[in-house]
Amino acid sequence: IASLRERERQAGRRQDCETLSVGGYPFRIEVLCVGGTFDLKGNPTLQLDLPSVLAMVQIYAPTLLISEFTGPLSISQPGSGAEYVLNWSIGRASVRGLPSRIERGSLAFEALSVRDPGTFGPEPVFKAGHFELHGRDASGSRVADPAIETVLELRGATAERVHPIAARPTNAEITSMLHGMNDFSPMPWPERFRAWQARGGEIEIIKARVEQDAIVAEGAGTLRLTAQGRLDGNLRITVMGLEQVLRMFNLERFLSEGQVGAALNALDRLLPGLGGIARQGAAPGLAAALGQRTELDGKPATALPLRFVDGTVFLGPFPVGTVPPAF
Repeated sequence: IASLRERERQAGRRQDCETLSVGGYPFRIEVLCVGGTFDLKGNPTLQLDLPSVLAMVQIYAPTLLISEFTGPLSISQPGSGAEYVLNWSIGRASVRGLPSRIERGSLAFEALSVRDPGTFGPEPVFKAGHFELHGRDASGSRVADPAIETVLELRGATAERVHPIAARPTNAEITSMLHGMNDFSPMPWPERFRAWQARGGEIEIIKARVEQDAIVAEGAGTLRLTAQGRLDGNLRITVMGLEQVLRMFNLERFLSEGQVGAALNALDRLLPGLGGIARQGAAPGLAAALGQRTELDGKPATALPLRFVDGTVFLGPFPVGTVPPAF
């Protein structure tokens, strides 16, 4: 353990515990760190504080490390207040492989919440009843062309402070392939994203499924970063309940522009309120015009493109949001 901590310190990852105990003999090795502080060197350096971490290895499976965490996790710059606070009811992780080569890893939380006290105060920015993330070396992956297969699962997730469309509980399962990520040494995230972009890195979404009330969407495609750090790429999605999605993205704003808006305003002049009625009824017709009619789970749905152009998000021809640059 002392050798491992020294290697981590030389790599820019300091690990300290108020108390450290080792037990579990003879069939396993358990390490309990109480009052853990972990530093990730970089610009800026980040400090992670945890009440306790329990890690365990069975002697009959020495390459499988299982750990449990007690929240909350506070992330800050040394000497400053907490920038992010994560909490959960149950937190577990597992890693298979050797320190020189990790084969796969998993992370799971129950009742996860993320707070940003400096921006949003005590209210969570993100919540999820269940959060699960798995990653492994993809089959055929090479050092010269690394690829990592990931699976993300969310249950009952909300992020209303990020976007109103995420205010209601959402379930999601996303399987993807991460290409071009070969450097996991400590560095600021903007630098990591910049190096990944320079290598021609991209995320291949193999299958994504999102469910929110009566809205169900499935999609696949490829995303990457531009030289300016903005998201770029295309997803082909199939949506059940597209009319509701269009209303969530303020359909009236699009209908009030151009020739369509002029026609609806003319209806209002003929009979006050008639244009508003037409706007409300326009969602089904617009949904049909945006893409091709198909089926999802045996029910009527619409297939259409979801495009990211230099950070701007387009649902069909309509801009519906902007993703901030990664660096």
